[in-house]
Amino acid sequence: MTGAETSPAGDDHAERRARELLLEERRSIDNIDAALVHLLAERFAHTQRVGVLKAEHGLPPADPSRERKQVERLRALADEAGLDPTFAEAFMRFIVTEVIRHHERIRDQSSVVAPAPSSAEE
Repeated sequence: MTGAETSPAGDDHAERRARELLLEERRSIDNIDAALVHLLAERFAHTQRVGVLKAEHGLPPADPSRERKQVERLRALADEAGLDPTFAEAFMRFIVTEVIRHHERIRDQSSVVAPAPSSAEE
């Protein structure tokens, strides 16, 4: 047997070790996915409150100036973290689009539900 040849038992051990490592990595990925879901839920809880404030005060659902600043900020953060800034921007735009949709729904529901003041309350 030459040094370049491996035994079947060695192949089995290497494959078992690779599968163990794969499981460890997947467990880490699953934990990160769970954290992302919880972070997104927390973020959306805050944006829902922002939507209510905007609706109560007649502010528009979208704020293009803030959105531009956030995209610039997150692209820079992504670049610093070694994440593709284009991906980070696309991800942020996806989230912002959903937030605006929620804000529009909150606005539309509050304009339908808001009762007009009665003459007794004036």
